[in-house]
Order: sequence, then structure tokens, then C-alpha cells
Amino acid sequence: MDACKALKLDGLVDSQLISNLCTDALSAEKYYYFVRLMGQKTSHICDAVEARAKQEKYHGVILLPEGLIESIPEVYALLQEIHRFLRQGVSVDKISTQLSPWASALFAFLPSFIREELLLYPESDDSAQLSQIETEKLLAVLVEAEMNKRLKEGTYKGKKFTAICHFLGYQARGSLPSKFDCDYAYVLGHICYHSLAAGLNGYMATVTNLKDSLSKWRCGAAPITAMMAVKDHGRASGAMMIGKPAVHPATVDVRGKVLLRKNANKFLMDDVYRNPGPLQFDGPGADSRTVSLYIEDLDYMGRIKELNVYLDKVRSIVKPGCSQDILRAALSAMSSVTDILSVMSSSSNGSI
Repeated sequence: MDACKALKLDGLVDSQLISNLCTDALSAEKYYYFVRLMGQKTSHICDAVEARAKQEKYHGVILLPEGLIESIPEVYALLQEIHRFLRQGVSVDKISTQLSPWASALFAFLPSFIREELLLYPESDDSAQLSQIETEKLLAVLVEAEMNKRLKEGTYKGKKFTAICHFLGYQARGSLPSKFDCDYAYVLGHICYHSLAAGLNGYMATVTNLKDSLSKWRCGAAPITAMMAVKDHGRASGAMMIGKPAVHPATVDVRGKVLLRKNANKFLMDDVYRNPGPLQFDGPGADSRTVSLYIEDLDYMGRIKELNVYLDKVRSIVKPGCSQDILRAALSAMSSVTDILSVMSSSSNGSI
């Protein structure tokens, strides 16, 4: 749904700050910015630095989600051990001596500042305090060490690698809403009013066709439960597993974005920077949209094919001879999907 891809305030501020860093990096041409953002998904670094150096480019901006540290399997397993000891009341200064051999080796390898941050007491869902872990600094240290190693070995012949670290966290949410944000919020409130008037409860307001003018937006509502799954969190030894309902995150699938996929190497090697500048409430820039909204329809047929693949998988699994559990699960899921699509398709016939 386009509603999931609306320009949010924190993203707007981040884009402004990051674009400023891009401009500065391009101006100085001598260092890389490592910028940690609030998020979960990951990407990669050292080979890109070396490849850019071959083109006499010794600068760049590397965006790192704060969830990167937990997405590394070895570090995640280390965190699980640390959290277990913390919940058992083991003092912080004794945890390192009680780790398993492989976890102890990894813990000893990490810089001291990261070791201290990994020992922080976990959140209520047993996840690490990601905002307190300086992942960007860790990556900068490791990349610098690797580039120095390559420099000594002769495989890297560029200038000395230099990094500057930043963390763009909750301060990114301090922006005034843009004109788009105001229109979007007003429309969502309008949908909520009509949903309540229709007696709908437990529904989420949705807006589609956001890339077009306000008069062409399409309104709808979808059951929240149909978009949720039960997420199992870690448990202490002997404790009962407790699942918590959570809405599926809407991530950006780079493989499904024609513009991003076709230009991946260009974005990596060239200085393709776009500076949105400050908010505009009037004039030519007031109705600007985030780029992701414009490229959403570029791979329309590709997504239709992807849907057909899923439908074929369902047909191959749910057929005479399948278990009752599989049949019930399929009926429940398909019922929810058709309910959502029915609501959205009926609302798409009218405008605001």
C-alpha cells in the first residue's frame, strides 16, 4: 500500500541532513561519512571503497541501520548469551569469563567501546539497546583496519582511509510537517471518521495513489489483524514462550525496484546526490513527493508475476490430500486477504 511509503517526518529530516553530508563529502573529497540511522536492514562496504579509489574517489556517505549489529548471526548469538547472563543476575564484569569459547573469542575481538555497549541490559523484548550501540564507529574502525591491511599488502593503492561518524536518531523527528504530511494526516483522519460512522472497529486507514495530486488519492481501510503475525521472543531457561502480535514491517525490496536495481552500480560508483533542501509550504516545491512513490509503478507487471508465483505455490500445497491444519490455515489467510482487497477495491471507485 502506498500509505506505508508516505514521506515521514523523520525520513524528511534524515534526507536533508544526509544530503548535506553528501555535499560536504563531495566538496572535501577526502573522507567517508558513516551514518547510523534508525532501521533494521543492511548492506556492505570495503570493496566499494577500493573500487571508488580506482576512480580517484576517496569520499562517500555510508548509511547503516542501527539494527545491523543484530543482523550479524555471530553477534546476535553473542548478544543472546550476554542477555541470558544479565537476566540471571550475573554481574557485568564477570560475564566475559562465562561466555562459550566462540562467543568469548568474538567478544575479545571487538573494540572495548563496543564490548561495553553490548553489556547494556536488554530491552523488554530481549533485543539490544540499539540506539546505544555505536555500530557506525565499529564499522569505521573495522573498515579502516582492513583498508590499512590492503594498503600494506599492495592490493589497495589509494589514499589513507578516513572516516567521520554520525548517528541520526530521534532528533530526526523534530521537523515541521510538510504540505504533503498535512494533507496525508487530514485524509487519514477523514477515513477514520467514516470508518467509525460505518461501525468498523480494529481497522487501519489506508491511502493509495499518493504519487498523484490530492484529488486522485484513493481511500480505504484494512483490518489490523489481517496484517499481523505472532512474533516469538527469546525466553529464559524453563520459561514459557510468550508470543507478541506484531504488524509485518514494510521494507524496501531493492530487487523489486526497477530504478534502484538498474542503477545500483551507478549509485555505488558515481556521486549521485539529491539535495531536497528545506521544507517548502508554497511555490513549485510545495507538492514534491518522495522518489519511492514515483518508482513504485515501474515494476507493476513484475509484481503481478510475483503474485502469480505465490498463488501457484498455494495451489501446489493446498490440494486434495493436504492436512486439515494446512487447509484451515489457507482458508483463514485467504479470507483475510479477500476481505482487505474487497474493502480496498470498493473504496478505489471513489475519490476524496
